[in-house]
Amino acid sequence: MNAGGRLSFAIDREQIHHREETYMPGPSARTATVLAGAALLLVSGCASDGGDDKIQTIEAATAAESPVPSNTPTGTVTPLAQRIAAATFDPSTGTVAMLTDDARTLLTVSATDPAAAPREVALPGGTASLSAPRDGVLAVPAGRGVATVNIADGTATTIPVDADVKSTALLGDGRIAVGTADGDVLEIDNSGAVAHTVDGLVSVDALGVVGDEVSALDRQQTSVTEINLDDDRPGMALRAGTGATNLITDNFGRILVADTDGGALLSFTADPLMMHQKYPVANSPYALAVDATTGMVWVTVTATNEVIGFDLSTGSPVEKHRYPTVRQPNSVAVDSETGTVFVASGTGDGVQRIDVAAH
Repeated sequence: MNAGGRLSFAIDREQIHHREETYMPGPSARTATVLAGAALLLVSGCASDGGDDKIQTIEAATAAESPVPSNTPTGTVTPLAQRIAAATFDPSTGTVAMLTDDARTLLTVSATDPAAAPREVALPGGTASLSAPRDGVLAVPAGRGVATVNIADGTATTIPVDADVKSTALLGDGRIAVGTADGDVLEIDNSGAVAHTVDGLVSVDALGVVGDEVSALDRQQTSVTEINLDDDRPGMALRAGTGATNLITDNFGRILVADTDGGALLSFTADPLMMHQKYPVANSPYALAVDATTGMVWVTVTATNEVIGFDLSTGSPVEKHRYPTVRQPNSVAVDSETGTVFVASGTGDGVQRIDVAAH
């Protein structure tokens, strides 16, 4: 611990523990065998007064640059000049929401009419990151603030935050979890008042919520950490591959992570935090989405312009679908009512609609 009382976390890359557990991803899933263990992140000793925190970090992983597609994208492609960095689906309004790479424009379009001109919602700009919507509302990082967007009418309100916001997650009752560039997780209300603060990470690049459990992805430590907001402290932390980029959660109780540099799809559960599956995915896996009805996990691979659908219910992921996509598929969303997959291009090559049932 340093003089300021800040906890330091260091990855012990030699201590890897393998074990078997039973895993029930959802009420309809079968018992599965754990495929991989994970390395615990160990709390380092106290630094000397005035010394720097001794935290082992890596250069944050990024998506591989995509080549010009060699195959025609499956389904239909709607022209869209903007470069899209993140996407999500809101089941309450049946809307696909897409965020531009400068985080200054949120585009929303009905999942049943993707050819329609999207509504454009102007935003302050910041980190291009989207988490799951809640009750028709999205929270978007907006520099030193959080922009909340009513998806139905396109109205946006900015909540000030005294930090550089990197990620958000809606908690309900007007509460928002905010991840910062300085490695803190804050719980704020809709006025910006801070109720809880958890520190100890390097950078909080994504946040996920499973029930009452909050988890954080730190790209520079390639780690997933439990966040105990009520206790104002971090919980258990596990290494997430060798270069994790994105994290999502789902209603099956899973925390899913794309290990982009390590070429793998990782599956964790919370309370306690535990890795259950590590499955190789070649060619730079990056964006993630889950079909809330079937549990199918969709992963884009940017090095080959593809999106892959995996069934994780048996304990060992099974590839069920693989489709060519638009160039630079940095974002993906799934309509949980129909199973339709939407892939948006990070180079302005449009948004792709794949009717999985027809292909």
